[in-house]
Amino acid sequence: MKTLAVMSRKGGAGKTTVAVNLTLAARALGVRAVLADADPMRSAHEVLRGRDEAANLLVETSASKLFALTEASRRAGVELLVIDTPAAPEADVAEAVKVADLCLAVARPTYLDLAAAVLSVAVIQRLGREGLIVLNQCAPSRAGVEPPSVLKAFEALRFAHLPVAPTAMRARMVYQTAFAQGRSVLESDPQGAAAQEVRALFGQVWRRLNGERPAAMSSANDDLARARRGLILAPTA
Repeated sequence: MKTLAVMSRKGGAGKTTVAVNLTLAARALGVRAVLADADPMRSAHEVLRGRDEAANLLVETSASKLFALTEASRRAGVELLVIDTPAAPEADVAEAVKVADLCLAVARPTYLDLAAAVLSVAVIQRLGREGLIVLNQCAPSRAGVEPPSVLKAFEALRFAHLPVAPTAMRARMVYQTAFAQGRSVLESDPQGAAAQEVRALFGQVWRRLNGERPAAMSSANDDLARARRGLILAPTA
């Protein structure tokens, strides 16, 4: 079993959006995936509680129960456990990081979000875990040109000493529309740009969970260079 912790030390970064969509992307591909909602806000539970398979898809838990949950999930044959982590306190965040094979530090391309991402990276590195930074709620590219805010975010993240996912998730209303229906964007608009982003990000995460280190994930410096050349652009709106 693989365990993925989706984290952000700042509210509003969209970690629940990432966690829910990646979990449902895994299940769409036949992976036995379960989402552990360890955030006291219970946002993932609010989105998924009305689904027919909610009992097998979603577990409400807390940081203190994560170790026991991972062991129980492994025995039950779960292939991927995704943890929607709390934003604070740091001790609870650390419990999620300890049980994770890979940690996703989710951040918007804003100054305060990037500062919070640095805090997430510090916890990941202190505990010796694998990590990946995911830029979320980025403005869509226009005519093949990345917005300055996204380029600046890649530039800032080169100091974080953690790889940055080559797929940036864009700010799209379909994410909220899908959540209102208890669905992922893959289900709400399977051919849309957001669905393409989620598929691409899940592929990158799944390969990394299974030990692959594609060149496209090498460093924030390399990602920035590709962004400037227009080679890592997600689908336009």
